[in-house]
Amino acid sequence: MLFSKKSVILAGLVFTLLPLASCANTPFAERFERSLAADPRLTNTPNAGPSSPTPTGDNVQLPADFPSDIPRYPGAELLAVIPADLSTTAASGQATESRWRTPDRADQVQQFYRDILRSNDWRILQPTADNPTPESADESADIVAERSGIRLTLSVTPSSTPVPAPGSGTDFTLSYSQSDPNLASSPTPTPTSGGVIASSSVPQPGDPNFVGPLPQSGATPRPTQSEPATPTAAPQTFSDLSQAPEELRSYIEDLAKLGVLSTNSSSREFKPNAIATRRDYARWLVAANNAIYRDRPAQKIRLGVNTDEPVFRDVPRNDPDFAAIQGLAQAGLIPSPLSGDATTLTFRPDAPLTRENLILWKAPVDVRQTLPNATVQAIQETWGFQDANRIDSRSLRAVLADFQNGDLSNIRRAFGYTTLFQPKKNVTRAEAAAVLWYFGTQGDGLSAKDALAE
Repeated sequence: MLFSKKSVILAGLVFTLLPLASCANTPFAERFERSLAADPRLTNTPNAGPSSPTPTGDNVQLPADFPSDIPRYPGAELLAVIPADLSTTAASGQATESRWRTPDRADQVQQFYRDILRSNDWRILQPTADNPTPESADESADIVAERSGIRLTLSVTPSSTPVPAPGSGTDFTLSYSQSDPNLASSPTPTPTSGGVIASSSVPQPGDPNFVGPLPQSGATPRPTQSEPATPTAAPQTFSDLSQAPEELRSYIEDLAKLGVLSTNSSSREFKPNAIATRRDYARWLVAANNAIYRDRPAQKIRLGVNTDEPVFRDVPRNDPDFAAIQGLAQAGLIPSPLSGDATTLTFRPDAPLTRENLILWKAPVDVRQTLPNATVQAIQETWGFQDANRIDSRSLRAVLADFQNGDLSNIRRAFGYTTLFQPKKNVTRAEAAAVLWYFGTQGDGLSAKDALAE
């Protein structure tokens, strides 16, 4: 039989290695093994360049003291973190850098931070009023802003193409420094709608005596053990409600009279057409529910207290909205590790609120029971939404439950008649308020107007 050249070579290797295997403990075998080992000079040679200060890729994590006030771009991947003592990019003082990547365009990143920083009352230092940067200006221009002693700089790498190629995306850097090194560990005071900081004598979020809604100026002093009491919110007056869509204006006015739309700002503006953040909605959801059901303790959402172990990594005990967000998670009203969603480790409090999350968090508070099973087909047959297949699987059940509420459904109240749900679209503050105007189902619910009449 003729053997191919390849077969001969393979056979030769087999016959060569068999004797070696039979004498694995001999000096010859040890020398042979060492000859095949990697050169130790290659594995132990120190890196000629500077070493990376933190892991990158899947292992990189934000520092434990990363300020919760800094908004994070939705869906962005954290690439690296450079601590303050290694950073040389800060204009003044030392700054910590966090480097990110997103599949979105650079101009989308810039627009997101322009909108969210303004909505969250950051003071924009760059661009300035004297030297404004147009919306269509060079997308590589930095944005510099300050809030609560934090100085934030956004630097974006311009996109080389109108639409980033798959796997490329846009890189950007968030550099931040704090004027007070103890700021990260100090609770942030909660401004009231009238610009008066709540006194330390008033129960604050996280205090076992705090039941909500958020304390306003003139709130009841902290009760003693012999005199249990619930702080009451003062009516709010906003100067810009004329800017709200006419169909939604009355909802905002009623909730403002209940004093539940706290803005964490001394301004008298509600900014109805600005994008609502996840923390805004969580705070208002708890405050509105507890104010409307103030005479029904069993219907209230219990707030988290400062002895609770934080459910989310990015909502520590000193976060101004810890009590509300923690309370929602502990009640199982939002996805979290407590509700069996082991992948939801962060809350992203400053990310924009989307329509599907607006309904996902509200529907369980309305029906007060297990949400119905739902399919894309069921949503198409009931709501008639053309984009039902784009709704997150968890939100499908909430959307179907909301349909069963008829004309009192949250979707109809906030968005009117529509055949497109647009689940990923950001929600305005006015739309969020409209949803929170009524709690319950048809024939068994209360509105903010009902609560004001009592």
